[in-house]
Amino acid sequence: MSDTARQKFSAQCYKSDIKPIWCPGCGDFGVLAAISRALAFLQVPPEDVAVVSGIGCSSRIPAYLNAYGFHGVHGRALPLATGLKLARPELTVLVAGGDGDGFAIGGNHFLHACRRNVDLTYIVMDNQVYGMTKGQASPTTAPDWGLSELTPEGPGMNPFYPLVLALGSGANFIARATSSNPGSTADILVEAIQHPGFSFVQVLSPCLTFQPEQRHWKKMVHAAPVEPTSDPAQAARRLMTDDNFFVGVLFRGEREPFHDPVAKTLVDLSTLESTFEVCITAGNSEQASAG
Repeated sequence: MSDTARQKFSAQCYKSDIKPIWCPGCGDFGVLAAISRALAFLQVPPEDVAVVSGIGCSSRIPAYLNAYGFHGVHGRALPLATGLKLARPELTVLVAGGDGDGFAIGGNHFLHACRRNVDLTYIVMDNQVYGMTKGQASPTTAPDWGLSELTPEGPGMNPFYPLVLALGSGANFIARATSSNPGSTADILVEAIQHPGFSFVQVLSPCLTFQPEQRHWKKMVHAAPVEPTSDPAQAARRLMTDDNFFVGVLFRGEREPFHDPVAKTLVDLSTLESTFEVCITAGNSEQASAG
């Protein structure tokens, strides 16, 4: 993907003046670059983009982008983004988060966002650890990971499989990408943003500070061996052979996005005021009668 002279907005137009404070080698740098490239390709005006996040290293993304941003509380990015998209359907709404924010405290919201199928794009930077709070195991951490002083013998629990959860819960677009290749990740994000309904993109984004062995992910990722499908059953069968390192689009659903039927109903403010005045008048009359 490359910019052309005819483009009004370059990738740089979508980057703010705030310098990222991520650790050296953090994969989130690559994701930030991929988002900027995807928006430049789509030529969405920065004022028509809203980026919502929760808490965590990856949730700093809104501050580093030249767009509207909302930094919410831990695990609550998806309901915030859902409300925003339903109220302002003309906006391009992106949600950024990590594996802890999205699958632990925000896990219930993730399931229902997939099921609800509002037209927004959820980008989860998965590094299998809580990086900002010094290295706790997350829902996607391997059960035998023992490099943390907090879990010296590993979490001892099977990890979540985000693509399986997304498919089973009804996400309309499902893909995996890698931060080590911002170009291909940008291509996937372009398709995710353009696809109607709830799009979920898991991005393998290494945390070399607390998971130094993840530096090898760059060599382990590989193109998905199968073509994308619109059949959930076929996508489920393909996930049975997933080694958690294939990158590409898995599923393109055909469900209609959810639209709030009330959102287009406009009520004149004077009508609301008159109703309120009637209620006050009625209340005063009752008090006078009682007196």
